[in-house]
Amino acid sequence: MAPIGQIVSPTPGSEALSRARSRAVLIPDCLVEAKRIANTVIAGWHGRRKRGIGENFWQFRPYTDGESLSRIDWRRSARDDHTYVRDREWEAAHTIWLWADMSPSMMYKSSFGSVSKESRALVIMLALAEILARSGERIGCPGVMEPVSARNAAERLATALAHAPLTSGLPDTRMIRGWSDIVLIGDFLDDVDKIMERLGPLAQRGLRGYVVEVADPAEELFPYDGRTEFTDPETGAKLVSGRAENVREAYTRAYLARRENLGETLRHLGWNFVSHRTDHLASEALVAIHMYLSGMPAKATHGGQL
Repeated sequence: MAPIGQIVSPTPGSEALSRARSRAVLIPDCLVEAKRIANTVIAGWHGRRKRGIGENFWQFRPYTDGESLSRIDWRRSARDDHTYVRDREWEAAHTIWLWADMSPSMMYKSSFGSVSKESRALVIMLALAEILARSGERIGCPGVMEPVSARNAAERLATALAHAPLTSGLPDTRMIRGWSDIVLIGDFLDDVDKIMERLGPLAQRGLRGYVVEVADPAEELFPYDGRTEFTDPETGAKLVSGRAENVREAYTRAYLARRENLGETLRHLGWNFVSHRTDHLASEALVAIHMYLSGMPAKATHGGQL
């Protein structure tokens, strides 16, 4: 992931312009794949209870800093050391913001992955838009598309993405109001503290968040041996390792610790975290995040660790 909020201005003949064109070419195929995946999982989701502003009690969940104290259920909170609020059932269309990271690091695809991280993130994003639009929800993309309630929201989002300015890093969320949901899809390789500087205030504003980490299997498994040259896709910096296998254990330990730290920090905010690898089916991540949005926490699975 590139520095948060950095805008890359494409100029003729530049690498940024090439990236913008590649994204525009990629999106139509991603939309077709997204619709195919959405159609395979959409049956049975309609009518599920969802968190919202109705009158009927639905569930308890951890209190998040910034929420109204009037929503705290003190009797339930007195049972243990946590503070809980009462969620009610959904009674009206809700706004769900979808965002996929388009940083240079997302273009990475090893021989162990079936698609690039960018392609998988777009497919998950557009498939979610398709399913949620069919359920009557309002779909938006920060900085790209204002929320719309339409059956063709996925197509409209795909068109907006194809013509959107090339950006890197987490999106500008100033236009998002509280009591919305936001789904962020990316590799989230930045320092966890730096990421939380942006996400923490969103939770305090009342947004319910869902973070989907997309990883190439090579990033997690580090399957390299011998002399290997590594290149940072964001900065172009290079690192040469004489015997890459010697750092595999330390690398893997640090990589998984970073993921665990991010997931635990997000859960502390009351947000949900899904880890997905590109050598697994996109439907795994789609089902997991949609179950969360529907109010039914999913079980942990390999490639979709919740």
